[in-house]
Amino acid sequence: MTSNQNQSERILILDFGSQYTQLITRKVRELGVYSEIKPYNTSIDDIHELNPNGIILSGGPDSVYAENAPLPAKEIFDLSVPVLGICYGLQLTAYFHGAKVGESKKREYGLAELQVDRATDLLRSVPASQVWMSHGDALTELPAGFQSIAHTDNSQFAALANLEKQIYCVQFHPEVSHTVEGQKILSNFIYGICRCQGGWTPSAFVEETVTGIRSAIGRDNVICGLSGGVDSAVAAALVYEAVGDQLTCIFVDNGLMRKDEAEEVEDTFKAYFKANFISIDASNLFLAKLAGVTEPERKRKIIGETFIEVFEEESNKIANVKYLVQGTLYPDVIESVSTQGPSVTIKTHHNVGGLPDVMRLDLVEPLRELFKDEVRRVGKELGLSAKILGRHPFPGPGLAVRILGEITEERLAILREVDAIFIDELRNHDLYDEIWQAFAVLLPVKTVGVMGDLRTYENVAGLRAVTSEDGMTADWARIPHDVLATISSRIINEVRGVNRVVYDVSSKPPSTIEWE
Repeated sequence: MTSNQNQSERILILDFGSQYTQLITRKVRELGVYSEIKPYNTSIDDIHELNPNGIILSGGPDSVYAENAPLPAKEIFDLSVPVLGICYGLQLTAYFHGAKVGESKKREYGLAELQVDRATDLLRSVPASQVWMSHGDALTELPAGFQSIAHTDNSQFAALANLEKQIYCVQFHPEVSHTVEGQKILSNFIYGICRCQGGWTPSAFVEETVTGIRSAIGRDNVICGLSGGVDSAVAAALVYEAVGDQLTCIFVDNGLMRKDEAEEVEDTFKAYFKANFISIDASNLFLAKLAGVTEPERKRKIIGETFIEVFEEESNKIANVKYLVQGTLYPDVIESVSTQGPSVTIKTHHNVGGLPDVMRLDLVEPLRELFKDEVRRVGKELGLSAKILGRHPFPGPGLAVRILGEITEERLAILREVDAIFIDELRNHDLYDEIWQAFAVLLPVKTVGVMGDLRTYENVAGLRAVTSEDGMTADWARIPHDVLATISSRIINEVRGVNRVVYDVSSKPPSTIEWE
């Protein structure tokens, strides 16, 4: 069971592999209309069932004339639903309507000046302005029934329109911030062409979701594995708002949490959920099962299986439990589905798959449609504290995937102290809230150092901090050098067992945010 299965308004985005697809979704939602991503090859029947107000075709890295190019069902252009094609979406639309697409004599990447030829409909009130181009292919002619409505010096057909069929295309990317009037163009499509009314807000989401959960669950009981993170906290709060004491939250202390975090979680949520909060200290069990394990995916599987074991034993003590709450977010769903077939497993998602099959409970995923920033706004609407909502993301396996190599009590103690100093100094310098995620890792190497008159041979600690909007992509945070110097000095002086600190300057992609 998801949160809002019957959206009154919906913009459907068909994904052809663009790095900006998630950004299109976010920009549409910022305009107050619900949007969701589906693979490019979604069937016409499924599209009919979704009943979208409009369809957006994303960009993509392929050429429409290439063998095995991603092509959707051609019938999407005959649904009497407005369509907006972006970049590859423009070339695809033109290709399907009989025009020739080929390699451009002059590829166009970066900023270009858009000249508007028809300032109505899609480009209503859009002046000449900068747009962001990213294409190596181009149209050599207009498709039948279309007219050019804008151009650049290098693109004769920078924007197209078929007014009769309400099909519009742009060669540039309106979703990126470099396109000055991009949000205006998307607004024209959503409100002017698709006739949406808006209303996708945190308060509307809470009201509709709470009503849906209450209706679906009835008088049955619900359990939630509460980790203390933003996602599970907001998911639990939504369900608690809907069914009250029918919800029981179970916190399993796996011994892999940050410094003092288990105590903070217990104190915070005992007060919020009152008698319906159960805390289980299973740290010894988890650490015993992880002894000697170094392979990252094996760590995750052991932790997942052990959590199920402990969680199931406790949940069996609660009568009439029919539902399980999980804090699955939209990026979890997107990353678990490839747009063009099976994808390589980068890591096992702690929120997607596994637990429901084992426990045979119906799944409640009230946040499945939301990005992290939307989750925080919903949490604020529900009255959760800023301290909970502002907490950086923390992986389900905890510090086990931030200790590279074997997990021991000693290595956990070292990492907790290093991590606590890092976060403390970010807060001291008012940087914590500017950073999406910051944490320390303990590396499986030792280096020579000198402390006083003694040579040392101790651990290396790595620091990782990234900026991001939703975790789908991320850039390393430019923490001032003097702040890094303070952090490093404190760690080396205060944490026994560390004599070297390094800072990770890798972005996602190609790296992941977590190290394991």
